[in-house]
Amino acid sequence: MIVGTAGHIDHGKTTLVRALTGVDTDRLPEEKARGISIELGYAFLDVPGQPAGGERIGFIDVPGHERLVHTMLAGATGIDFALLLVAADDGVMPQTREHLAVLSLLGLQRGLVAITKCDRVDAARLDAVAAEVAALLQPTPLAGAPVLAVSAHSGQGVAALRAQLVAAAAASSARSGEGQHFRLAVDRAFTLDGVGTVATGTVHAGQVAVGDELQLVPGDRRVRVRSLHAQNRAVGQAHAGQRCALALVGIDKAAVARGQWLVAPAAAVSTDRLDAELALWHDEPRALRSGMPVQLHLGAAAVPATVAVLDPPVLEPGGRARVQLVLRQPIGAWWGDRVVLRDAAASRTLAGGQVLDPHAPVRYRRTPQRLAELQALADPDVTSRLLGLLAVAPQGVDLRRFAAAQGLPLPAALPPALLRHTDAHADHALGATQTDQAAQRVLQALADFHVSHAEELGPDAARLRRLAQPRLPEPLWRALLARLQAQGQLQLRGAFVHLPAHGVRLSATEERLAQKVGPKLLAAGFEGAWVRDLARDSAEPEPLMRVTLARLAQRGELFQVVKDLYYPPATMARLTALARSVAAGHGGEVTAAAFRDATGLGRKRAIQILEHFDRIGLLRRVGDVHRLRSDSRLFDEVAA
Repeated sequence: MIVGTAGHIDHGKTTLVRALTGVDTDRLPEEKARGISIELGYAFLDVPGQPAGGERIGFIDVPGHERLVHTMLAGATGIDFALLLVAADDGVMPQTREHLAVLSLLGLQRGLVAITKCDRVDAARLDAVAAEVAALLQPTPLAGAPVLAVSAHSGQGVAALRAQLVAAAAASSARSGEGQHFRLAVDRAFTLDGVGTVATGTVHAGQVAVGDELQLVPGDRRVRVRSLHAQNRAVGQAHAGQRCALALVGIDKAAVARGQWLVAPAAAVSTDRLDAELALWHDEPRALRSGMPVQLHLGAAAVPATVAVLDPPVLEPGGRARVQLVLRQPIGAWWGDRVVLRDAAASRTLAGGQVLDPHAPVRYRRTPQRLAELQALADPDVTSRLLGLLAVAPQGVDLRRFAAAQGLPLPAALPPALLRHTDAHADHALGATQTDQAAQRVLQALADFHVSHAEELGPDAARLRRLAQPRLPEPLWRALLARLQAQGQLQLRGAFVHLPAHGVRLSATEERLAQKVGPKLLAAGFEGAWVRDLARDSAEPEPLMRVTLARLAQRGELFQVVKDLYYPPATMARLTALARSVAAGHGGEVTAAAFRDATGLGRKRAIQILEHFDRIGLLRRVGDVHRLRSDSRLFDEVAA
């Protein structure tokens, strides 16, 4: 169990922790000189009755000064149990109220209050402070928490307080999120001689062992764990709910900062825009409105942000609302992470809540569709959350992105009525209702196309997608076509799609000519074959050759790159593979020069083929380069 101290400056937090544990958490020279905590301090208490090396209670001692609330928040986001201190001689003070607001807005429901310096006041004063504290706690999640009178100097009440903490630790259950990936909020980094870079923080989820690879988030830097300390002991493995120090291989101390996360790579999520559900503190004098600048605290990070209130449009004091938070710089975030907002000047705490979606959209954030998705994401059960999202998401769900945002592995199984596509590149699912609706739109678009283009076999798959389902992810689009084909509702011929009742039939003469020129088309290689050359070499009329090749292209058996220039599918598949290879070596980009060199073609022909790839959806033109569409699988099956 991790216990976090809270309270006004000079109310005895560090002194009481020392009395409980024997450890002075003020470690910096300036802290010793000034007599106040400036940085987070840590101490540990062995739980009686546990074997050697058993469970320990960890203490995070936070600063009480108003200017250091941001540091207090860096520690408070990782605690399980709140220890709120109120000095008997001072009573409730400004930082008492703000620290209580922080603990409440973080959702903490377990804690107790220690009235410190009780040896300095009489019984009447002690009763008055206890009554004041009880009234202060009443509208918060800590209402009814035990209140104990203690004196760290005389020892009065310290044993009773220690016993209460031990009992709370014994009753403490493991943190929720079993099965989650590992995640630690970094709140300190330093260098040790002979060890190297060490990062410390509270483990929020999962387990880590010596030798594991982790990712520093935000960012893509990978590190390896050389050694571990959990709850101030050398261990081979650490888990959620522990204070942990990780010695890291392959990174300098300067590259690790408070506010970052060390995360299992499969769940490394960073964002500069997130949707959350917030509660505005009941004592806040004004409503929270869109456009308000704030300081956002999540984990050990603190970043400037702007609020967009989604539903309802204004968040009143004591109320709740869903909001989008637009951040000035990226942070790591998961579903369920607790957030706290302070005003832009960092002078008071405003609101708190939890993250619903770290992948918040830039557009359409207030539409009924998006609000329905947020309602589904508010479900506390992850399976219900996913199924609810699938039931309302018109374009389906990227399951890998969803799982990473939950900090969980991919779902093992989903209801069979869903449409799902899984491969090395993607894992997407579409709800049953949305699948039926998408299928109907595809079939209707094909029927309409056949009416207006009766002489053509059908649109190519990329064109049909633009007509029927332009926003459906490519993996789901291919899965939808495959399902409709398997059900006999449409047919695929090359890159072209058509209804079973519609087709381009060849005459006997055209069939004969198609067989005659087939070997010549293959022999033409990357240069392709021109109508006039095929007609000359076959001793056939050029008009007949032109009509025959056009019909073969309509049937999906040839590809016309420019007028009268044709390629068979096998050659087009080889050219596609070369384009993908060039893109892999150039950051996803295919330039005319690189493709020309890879194919041995002239520049003009290389450009013609790349422009054809743009049209059929393999590439996308961006300025002077063509970018590979990572979601396109055109010709994959042929190439294989």
